[in-house]
Amino acid sequence: MISNSIQFRIRYSETDQMSFAYHGNYVQYLEMGRIELLREIGIPYKEVEASGIILPVIDLNIKYLKSANYDDLITLETTLVKLPTVKIEFTYKLFNEKKELITTASTTLAFLKTESKRPTRVPKDFLDKILKITR
Repeated sequence: MISNSIQFRIRYSETDQMSFAYHGNYVQYLEMGRIELLREIGIPYKEVEASGIILPVIDLNIKYLKSANYDDLITLETTLVKLPTVKIEFTYKLFNEKKELITTASTTLAFLKTESKRPTRVPKDFLDKILKITR
């Protein structure tokens, strides 16, 4: 559907005693990917929240295939899987500098109204920006 790619280096503070990127940090990496994908298509997350919508993660799956280590340059590919409804789904692939696939992941986020914390449909302007790119 819609994909983008970002690169970042594994910082020393993100590693564990084994010099591997600590597994819990991958959640932050995935967030970086989806925030940048949304920004790239004209939907900065800050504006989503300002419009009265929040997007909590309701499902997260990660498969670690190889380790990432201190100072590795990582490429993160993020893909919006399908048109959002009351949920929005992303998949992720992380590659090391050798272009080896090291991690795969997926997340599902729900559209909630900020005040009530109740589910809502994807905002029309949000969907329109996605449709503009996919057509």
